[in-house]
Amino acid sequence: MDTQTLITELQSFGLRLTEAPEGAPGAGAAAPVEPTSPASPTSPASEGGEGPRAAWTSRRGGAGPTQHVAATLRGATVMIPIHTDQAAASPFVARIGRDGAGTVERDGRELAPIALVKAPRFYALSTKDGIPYPKIALLHGADVLASTVLQTCIRYTERDKACTFCAIGQSLAAGRTTAKKTPEQLGEVAEAAARLDGVRHVTLTTGTPRSPDRGAAHLADCARGIKARVDLPVQAQCEPPDDFAWFERMRAAGVDSLGMHLEAVEDEVRAAAMPGKAEVSVARYFEAFEAAVRVFGRGQVSTYLIAGLGDAPSSLLDASERLIAMGVYPFLVPLVPIPGTPAADRAPPSGELMRALYAHIGPLLARAGLRSNDVKAGCARCGACSGLSGFEAEGRAAAPPDAGAAWTPTSESSDDASVQLRACADAGHVSRVPPLAPGHLLRRARAV
Repeated sequence: MDTQTLITELQSFGLRLTEAPEGAPGAGAAAPVEPTSPASPTSPASEGGEGPRAAWTSRRGGAGPTQHVAATLRGATVMIPIHTDQAAASPFVARIGRDGAGTVERDGRELAPIALVKAPRFYALSTKDGIPYPKIALLHGADVLASTVLQTCIRYTERDKACTFCAIGQSLAAGRTTAKKTPEQLGEVAEAAARLDGVRHVTLTTGTPRSPDRGAAHLADCARGIKARVDLPVQAQCEPPDDFAWFERMRAAGVDSLGMHLEAVEDEVRAAAMPGKAEVSVARYFEAFEAAVRVFGRGQVSTYLIAGLGDAPSSLLDASERLIAMGVYPFLVPLVPIPGTPAADRAPPSGELMRALYAHIGPLLARAGLRSNDVKAGCARCGACSGLSGFEAEGRAAAPPDAGAAWTPTSESSDDASVQLRACADAGHVSRVPPLAPGHLLRRARAV
């Protein structure tokens, strides 16, 4: 199985982890292993405990992509779901030795070596005010420091407004993080993460506050606090502020790139999957993208698109082409259904669908000069939650269409992608799934 196929399949199905028997890594029967919480009082990275759970960590709950473990797979850093119902039933299993290395298998056949990213050394430290560093920021991928600077959100607390796929409140309720990170705390953690673990850039996201700046003010303060301690590129992520002058203020404070996340693009899907956030229209997002690109530059503004919320593939492709034409990087990821959220029982998109989407979008990014490696900081730069960057150099893409143009195959590479999409549809992998109703499974969501 080639690397791109394996990555997309793992990010769709998830991965079961088992511990390899002593003296025989990657072979024989094994018991499931459970990762260490990054905010545990005793850091596995510093205390030198034994076994896989002493060498690596994963993430549960919180904002953004979660339920993953970070791993190196054939030279690529990949975030793979392990804490989902789907992952528990995955046909893919990895037998992990005490050094965190092992082999990915399917149906008893070895597919590829895998190495789990070790817990960083900075996890062993605490801030001057006594808070463990992992409660302030976490290692994402292999070299990204990430923090949710405001762990509360006006959308999350009103369940008829909450995004059905988001778990921003889970990690706070579990005591794994703090409600508000200060600029001083983030500067302290960022300096240590760069010095001890080679962190190369920072991602700052936020829950949405009631203020009209949508969190931009605190993000700017936090970026300033980091830059005062260490010279690391910073991405900030928020909803479009009411006043686009905040883009200039954020840039002046040290924000190098900006993320404003659409997640879904069809009005019906947005109203069902993210009813509160849908009150900010797609048109308003595109106005914000245009203004932000003028400040941060082409390729330094990005947006999440989540396949699996109910958007038709053609809608995701049309939106991606329009974004690329504007100079915005469409960071396409598969839905990861998080336990305890209304979307927990929703099926993730198939690996076949994701490969078909990537095969169309990737070459268009390359043709437009919007490569992930050129993004200064953030999720698109890291790329570990998506397989998209692996397709940037493939094929010959057509020039981006006019902003309002509908999606049609326009090149050899997009022809190939459309063939794949038709094949997926014939196999039942891309038929439209009705959007999740906002009230679905609310009792379980309230319980976490």
